[in-house]
Parts: sequence; structure tokens; C-alpha cells
Amino acid sequence: MAYTTINKSTDHFNTQVYTGTGSSNAQTGVGFQPDWCWFKNRSTADGHRLVDAVRGATKEIYADNISYAETTEAEGLKTFDSDGFTVGTAGDYNGSGNNIVCWNWKANGQGSANTTGTINTTYTSANTTAGFSIIKYTGNGSTGTIGHGLGVAPNVMFVRQTSSTSQNWYVYHSSLGATKYLHLNNTAAVGTASSVWNDTAPTSSVISLGTDTAQSGTYICYAFAEKKGFSKVGTYTGNGNADGPFIYTGFKPAWVLIKASSRSTDNWVILDNKRSTYNPANNGLFPNSGSAEGTGYKRDFVSNGFKVRESGANQNGSGHTFTYIAFAEAPLVGTNNVPATGR
Repeated sequence: MAYTTINKSTDHFNTQVYTGTGSSNAQTGVGFQPDWCWFKNRSTADGHRLVDAVRGATKEIYADNISYAETTEAEGLKTFDSDGFTVGTAGDYNGSGNNIVCWNWKANGQGSANTTGTINTTYTSANTTAGFSIIKYTGNGSTGTIGHGLGVAPNVMFVRQTSSTSQNWYVYHSSLGATKYLHLNNTAAVGTASSVWNDTAPTSSVISLGTDTAQSGTYICYAFAEKKGFSKVGTYTGNGNADGPFIYTGFKPAWVLIKASSRSTDNWVILDNKRSTYNPANNGLFPNSGSAEGTGYKRDFVSNGFKVRESGANQNGSGHTFTYIAFAEAPLVGTNNVPATGR
């Protein structure tokens, strides 16, 4: 059985679902003051909005649309609050009568500069307990390294040049290795290039950057290190059958992000425990697309992992490799010996 020092996963990650009001809307019950908020209006084709405490409230970037650099949305996420956040009148965050989801992670506030790497970061905000850090830096136009503050090597990283209107999101996944990358904003299969991670895996102190991730301009990086009983990074192979594979995580999942790394036509898919509250979890959202919430993405969230319950290519194409990162609703057993239960 998995063992973790994190007894309450919702101290570090939680999903908030709410109905938009069209006027100032304070959301409580997250369980902590979030440092990264990922918003999606489930009812409309509005894009995925990402806001973090390092860049500051009102500063948004898109997961799905690289045509926009970082912008200020004064009526988006207005404040990070002690038990949640407050959103304004912007429809993407709070459209009247719309169903909204916000995925929330805890880092360590705005953080401070990190001088460990060859490129000093503007801010590094690290939650070493949960293995999550937010890193803002300015590229040097060449290659280099940045300090991530986690004390262990990250397994997944999402990097975006926030000053660019054309550069893709770059995704590092430890199962693919440092010569490979994915793009969060599109469906492309795994690519190979030394210009992304400089063909060098992250260490316990730094992330290596190639010429594509250290161009002149400002960047944001969200880095995750796997923590037993709280987060899990891995792969599985699809069987193309409604009785799909079971993926062991060591906890009951609260959130799963999946991409068919071997296929160039399949969406990224996010499932969570708040939009689908019983098995099979069914409601999918797609980081590479602003489309409204879709159904038919069936999988069971159980006490020690998740099981695919549909044959669709986005989750279970026969013979194809799928990368994933998952966060826990509850560990199997924590230091307080409280067991997780199934749904």
C-alpha cells in the first residue's frame, strides 16, 4: 500500500466548481489560498485561463491559444483569498448562469529570486511538501539552467513564453525523457529536439533549457515532482476496448491529465472528481481546445487508481502510449492511517 506524509490532499490541490453570477463572485471552500488557478467555462467555447500568484492576480495566459501573450483581465481573477479566490464580471471566469471549473494548486505565494541556475529566476515559488513550483524567468537568448526549489527532480513541466504570441507550450514528461517534448496547446504527438530541454534531464536543483525555452523574453514554468500517495506520473498502453486498462496510482484520483503521446490527432483530456461525482467519470475538458465540456470520456476513479471504461482514441487507442499526471483525492493510507475508499 502507498504511504504518504500528506494526509489531506486538499491542503495542496482542489477543484472548485461553481455557477457564474456575472457580478463579483467570491469562491470559498478551496481549503487553502491558491497560487495557481486554471479556469475553464464549461458551458461555452471560451479558452482555458491560467492565473498564478507569481505573475499576479488579473494576469492571464491561455492553455489552448498561443496567439495571445500574457494580458491583464481586470475582471477575471481579481484576488487570491485565504480559502479560495474572487472573480469579476468576465464571462470566461464568471459568465452569468454558466458552469465554471477552477483547478487550484498551492505553491508558496509569489516566492523570491532563485540564483541556483545559470539564469537567475525573477521568482521561484516552491511547495516542497507537495512537489510543485512556479518559476518566472527571462530567457538569455541561448541555453542555461533555472532553479526550481523543489529539492528533487521534477517529473512534469509546463513552460510558456508569456511575452510571445507564437511560441507553443512545451511539456516535459519524465517517461519520455529530456530529448522529447509535447505541446499543451495542440494535439501533436511527441517531438524530438535538443532545443527544448538541451537534452538534459532536470536535477534536484535545476531545469535545463534549450534555445527554444530560453529565448529573449519572459517565461513561466509550472513544475511537478511526483510525491508518493499524492501525485503520480506515468504511462499506459491503450487496448481499444471498453474494458480498458487499469492504472495504479496508489491513491484515489481527484484529477487526471492524459495525452496520447504516440498520436497526433488526439486531444489532451482532463477528468476530475468534482464535475463527475460517480463512476464512470465522464466529463472531459481539453487543454488544447476552448470547446465546451464533452462527455463520453468514461473511467472509474477507485481507491488505488483509475480504470478506462471506453474505447475512444483520446484515452484508449489500441496499442498507443498515453502519458498522464494524476493528483490524489485521498491516499490509500497516510501517517494517520486513514484509508481511502472507492466511489
